[in-house]
Amino acid sequence: MTLHRTTSPAIAFAVAALAVGIFSLMDAAMKDLSIALGAYNAVLWRNLTGSLIAGTMFVATGQGWPARANLRLHLWRSFVVAWMAISFFWAIARLPLAEAIGLSFIAPVIALYLAAILLGETIGREAILASVAGLGGVAIILIGKFSGHYSKDALWGAAAVLFSAILFAYNLILARQQAQAAGPIEIAFFQNLLTAAVLSLAAPWFLAPLVVAKVPMLVTAAALAIASLLLLSWAYARAEAQVLIPVEYTAFVWAALFGWLFFSEPVTMTTLVGTALIVSGSLVAARVKPSAVNHVEIASA
Repeated sequence: MTLHRTTSPAIAFAVAALAVGIFSLMDAAMKDLSIALGAYNAVLWRNLTGSLIAGTMFVATGQGWPARANLRLHLWRSFVVAWMAISFFWAIARLPLAEAIGLSFIAPVIALYLAAILLGETIGREAILASVAGLGGVAIILIGKFSGHYSKDALWGAAAVLFSAILFAYNLILARQQAQAAGPIEIAFFQNLLTAAVLSLAAPWFLAPLVVAKVPMLVTAAALAIASLLLLSWAYARAEAQVLIPVEYTAFVWAALFGWLFFSEPVTMTTLVGTALIVSGSLVAARVKPSAVNHVEIASA
C-alpha cells in the first residue's frame, strides 16, 4: 500500500542522527572484529549473523516476498555495500576511528550532487551551506593530523577510506531509492542476506573459521547494524536525501568518543574545532523545508 506522507524534516533528521550514532557504535565493534578476524571475515560473519536476526523479523512480521524490481535493487545495493564495507573496515583496522570518519565525509558532499542528478532533487542553499561547513571542519581535522608522520599502512588505510567514500556516496542514493520501494524490515533482511551471498563468492580464498570468543561481538555488531538500517530506512522514506545526508557528519562526534573510549585514541584540539563546525553544518541542514514523500508500506500480518 502506498501512502503519501509529509513528515517534519526535524523529526526525520533526529531519527537519522540516532541511526548514525548507533551505526558508529557498530563501527567500533567492527574495528575490534576486523583487527581480530580480518575485514573480509568480519563483514561476512556479521552479515550472516544479521541475516538470521533480520530474517526472523521478516518471517515474524509476515512480510510478503518482494517484487522482482525490488530484488534487483536489493541485489545491486548489496554489491555496492560489499565493496564499500570491506574497504572501510579494512581501513579502520589501520586508522583511528575519528580520522577514518573524517576522510569519509567527502561522501555526503558527493551524494548531495548525485541526488540532483539521479533523483532530480533540487540542491537548496541550506544543503550547500551545510556541506561547505562540514568540509571546512573535515579540512581542519585533516590538516592537524596529516602534518605528522604516517606509516605505510596508514596511507593505504586513507586510500581505502577514500575508495569506500565514493561507493558510500552512491550507496546513499540507492538507500533513498530503496526506502521508497520497500519497508525497513525487508531492506534489512535482503541487504544482509544478499551482501553475505556476494561476499561468499570469495570464501574459497579468504574465509577463516569463526572464532567462538568473538561471537558475542558479532551478534552485537549485527544487531546494531540492523537497528541503524531500520531507522535510516524510515528517515530516508520521509525526507529528501539533501535533508538527511549532512547528518552523516555527526558520525565524527561518535567516532571520536568511541575511539577514545574503546581504543584510547586521542582527540586533539583541531579535532574538537573541526567537529564543532561539522555539527553546525548538520544543524543548518535540519532547517530545510519539508517535502511530501511517497513511501511503500508492506502490510504486516
